[in-house]
This record gives sequence, C-alpha cells and structure tokens, in this order.
Amino acid sequence: MSPGAAEVLRLLTVRGETLAVAESLTGGLVAAEITATPGASRAFRGSVTAYATELKHRLLGVDATLLAERGAVDPQVAAQMAAGVREALGADWGIATTGVAGPAPQDGQPVGTVFVAVEGPSGATFPAGGSGKVIRLRLNGDRAEIRMESVRSVLALLLRELAGEQTGNERAQDTEQNGGT
Repeated sequence: MSPGAAEVLRLLTVRGETLAVAESLTGGLVAAEITATPGASRAFRGSVTAYATELKHRLLGVDATLLAERGAVDPQVAAQMAAGVREALGADWGIATTGVAGPAPQDGQPVGTVFVAVEGPSGATFPAGGSGKVIRLRLNGDRAEIRMESVRSVLALLLRELAGEQTGNERAQDTEQNGGT
C-alpha cells in the first residue's frame, strides 16, 4: 500500500466521491495499489485493463480514428480513457495510464513515453479550464520501473487535483473525524 493511494482514498471518502481506473501499460497495477489500502471499497468503483488497442475503443469509448491515426500512446487517448472509464463505471473521477514500458518502441514512441490522465466531475477546476488533465512522462529504467513510476505518477496527479479542490472546511471535518490527528 502506497501513501499516495491511501491519501487519494482518504480524500475521496471525505468528499463522498468515487474513482474508476483505466489501465494499459500498467496492466492492473494501479487498481492493485488502490485496493491494497484497507477500506478502498468506500471510494473505488473498479477498473478496466484495456491492454489491446481495440479494447480502448470498444470498452472505453476512445475514438477509433484517433487510435488508427496516432496509436494508443497519445495524450488524447489517455484523456479519452480516463473520461471513458469514469462514464462506464459511474465514478466521479477517472484516471488512466497508457505508454511504452518496453522492451521495444510502440506506435512510433520510444520506451519510457507515458501519458497519465485524470478526468473529474463537471465542477472540477483544472488549469486549462476543462474537466481533465493529461501529463506526458519520459521515464527511464527497465520495464518494471517504468510501470511502477507510471502508477506513482497517475496517483500523484489525482492527489494534486483532489487536494487542490479540497476546502479548508473539508480538511477540518476530516481532522475531527480522525481524532484530531
């Protein structure tokens, strides 16, 4: 259990919101990290591991033309995966990972190219004014290291968005519920 996953779940629970996960290169590692936290069922709706490109379209609603033209390793694909899983699983928040863990390049992208995305409720305030955010990562390391850093990065992205939206009153209420710690 990572501190990032535990904090994400704590904030979601305080807010009464839920999370869904769409994964490609991480192959279920994000969901595993989240569900390793006791009480995850209070906020975690589920996940879709769409490893094959056509499943990104069929299960998550990613635009087929986008996939055909750009491939699965693309910022818009990541954004559509996050939005698609949020809708498919009926969650307030959706997060997604797509990229190249290696050993070989994919879709013209070098090993270590990863996109992580978060899609929030319509009231969420993202810097670009939309309801979601995508970050491009250029990661080093072997396949396992790239996959684990992708997990950490997508959880950190969601945590920043959740913490940025939380009001002081919510923080005070949570502190009171947890015995003032």
